[in-house]
Amino acid sequence: MDPIQFSPSTLRGLALPHVAKLAAYTPGLQPTEPGWVKLNTNECPYPPSPRVAEAIRREVGTDGASLRLYPDPKSHGLRAALAKLHGLAEENVCVGNGSDDILNLLVRCFCAADAAAGFTLPSYSLYPVLVGIQDGRSSVLMFDRMMRLPIERLAASTASVFFLTSPNAPTGVGFGNVELEKVLGSFRGLLVVDEAYAPFAQENAVPLLGRHPNLVVVRTLSKAYGLAGIRVGYALAHPEVIGLLDRVRDSYNVNRLSQAAALAAIDDAAYFEQSVARVKATRDRVVRGFNQRGWFTYPSQANFIFTEPKNARGESGPAVAKAAYDFLYAHKVLVRYFPSHALTAPFLRISVGTDQEMQVLNDTLDAWLKAPPNA
Repeated sequence: MDPIQFSPSTLRGLALPHVAKLAAYTPGLQPTEPGWVKLNTNECPYPPSPRVAEAIRREVGTDGASLRLYPDPKSHGLRAALAKLHGLAEENVCVGNGSDDILNLLVRCFCAADAAAGFTLPSYSLYPVLVGIQDGRSSVLMFDRMMRLPIERLAASTASVFFLTSPNAPTGVGFGNVELEKVLGSFRGLLVVDEAYAPFAQENAVPLLGRHPNLVVVRTLSKAYGLAGIRVGYALAHPEVIGLLDRVRDSYNVNRLSQAAALAAIDDAAYFEQSVARVKATRDRVVRGFNQRGWFTYPSQANFIFTEPKNARGESGPAVAKAAYDFLYAHKVLVRYFPSHALTAPFLRISVGTDQEMQVLNDTLDAWLKAPPNA
């Protein structure tokens, strides 16, 4: 009998209908050739603590024999260290393969066609992708340019789970605990405060956990700890919520080397605090520079800056932002441009790099302003 021939359309037809229609998440560009100033994915501009490399070498050993063994399936040591870091119990912690893994687990547990997942726009663009993978339903609240938290609308939401990025991505605007408590006092679902950038912020929601069992705080070691390549994130929540996440996560979702690296990074608090302070000092200086240019720039509580560029004629808008982005890209300076939303289209999101990288950015923007149109 002749073998069956499968065309691409036939293979797509085997997939679940909602999967076949999905649009995947689009991460920032990751150039492979040297010479780029990379300010597009909010990575830490500084390496992690030296203890991290030492811990990985110890875990691997001289012959790598430990790698033949599965990792601790529940990351017990890491859960205990994170619980101690935040003044909680181990049963309040779930560890994931990056915070994106935790967000995925939350969508698995709390989102379906008849149980909406809520989020704001603009916000982290992974949320609707995860809802789409689940074939769930989205409930969206729109920010306006003032970026004030819509407390009443959020509190009245009928979503089963609501994802709130604080500080917000991509604007960098943070939301205070007084505002969050007003939401938590009335919202009947699970409020997930996605705190990827909390170490750079003025306030965080961890102190609210003891008073609000419907609060989940999600964190990552990718940003402030400089471990984006290691992929470790975690949730802090009521033990019942943590138990639900443990039911749906992969049995060995965090590998041995990641667990060892994360423990070492958390243990070096002095290095962490120094790295955060350096990023914040550079951020604040660059924001002042953009304000001096007359560019509207949101007050950032993150490790990135969201600014509305003006050209040499004092014009702003989506076309101006795209022109600035293209000029930077042509000169090997990578930033992010988000044209799909009216609020974000006139802006550029710029990760905070080293002082030297930010000087290259500034010099390149100066060159853009002096260049002839369409250069």
